[in-house]
Amino acid sequence: MLDLLRARLAQGSRTTAYPDGPAALPERFRGRPVLDASRCADGCAACADACPTAAIRTDPLAIDLGACLFCPICTEACPEGAVAFTSDHRLATRARDDLVDGGEGPRLAAALEERMRRLFGRSLKLRHVAAGDCGGCAAELTALGNVVFDLGRFGVQFVASPRHADGIVVTGPVTPNMLAALRATWEAVPEPRIVIAVGACAISGGPFAPGDASLAGMPPDIPVDLFVPGCPPHPYTLLDGLLRLLGRLPEPAATALPNRGASQ
Repeated sequence: MLDLLRARLAQGSRTTAYPDGPAALPERFRGRPVLDASRCADGCAACADACPTAAIRTDPLAIDLGACLFCPICTEACPEGAVAFTSDHRLATRARDDLVDGGEGPRLAAALEERMRRLFGRSLKLRHVAAGDCGGCAAELTALGNVVFDLGRFGVQFVASPRHADGIVVTGPVTPNMLAALRATWEAVPEPRIVIAVGACAISGGPFAPGDASLAGMPPDIPVDLFVPGCPPHPYTLLDGLLRLLGRLPEPAATALPNRGASQ
């Protein structure tokens, strides 16, 4: 027992300092893509043709982060480097349209209105609904509760019942068999309530959008308050979006993105 205590003391604190410190991301992490239309050859649509979810259009050049899987296929297909990934983990938005980036730079999530911030800013309970997901986004949500990210220190917790929740977090493309369960869970949350769509599948259907077993993401009759793109989104991306939604992070300044190059 003494040896275990000594080993634990030697390890020190494992919890990230974020948001008071930098996000410690792995070298191979692919974050927000940047576009350079000046590198596009006339009539070239190699990146759009290669994209498995049709997230890229070329006239004009733009990328839908809500459908993007953050795979390197587009960068490998473009010989001129018109698409490159950065290490910027900040991706969450309040509006679906803000996920479509034509090279203007990030449009990050704004905070909830004042009344909602007073209610949820220091204590937010969420119910996770796995609406046909593969488990990837659910695993990242689970990681938020570990010793590294420690979501509970911000007053945010996942609960077992929607009747004890302030909102729902949805992952997966929403299969027909899960639609009724999703609606029932949402309706069981007392008002006022929030809805968070996590991952490409919940936002747009992701790679499953064309299939008969997918409803291509959240149904239009359930309003979404926060979109967190990714496949799956990194815990830092999830944490950044939640803290911005709750007004716990300052409004971002206009800064250049940390370009990591097209070959990742």
